[in-house]
Amino acid sequence: MGIFRIPVEIGDPLGQRYETVEALPDTGASHTVIPAYLLRSLGVAVQEKWPFELADERVVELDVGYTMVRIDGRARPVLVVFGEDAADPLLGATTLETFNLAVDPIHQRLVPVTALLK
Repeated sequence: MGIFRIPVEIGDPLGQRYETVEALPDTGASHTVIPAYLLRSLGVAVQEKWPFELADERVVELDVGYTMVRIDGRARPVLVVFGEDAADPLLGATTLETFNLAVDPIHQRLVPVTALLK
């Protein structure tokens, strides 16, 4: 097992233009984090600021917005966090759930799962 990255396409809000990033699937992160410069270059608008707790237990306020994300040819609107410009892209749990995907750490891939309505 180990850390792995997958190609994820981050789009503009209308899904007309995409940039590919190598993102770390991180089920410990609630939301997807993308470097702010990339989101700005795609025309993603800041909707509001949200507080986020970091791994070292500090709480920071970061900008969030909505844009299109494409994984394996399937596109969905996703809430994204504007990370620092040098931030590594993270594919968070809500995005994974939006795509009905789970992390398979043994084979280092994402696998489809059935959505729950329980």
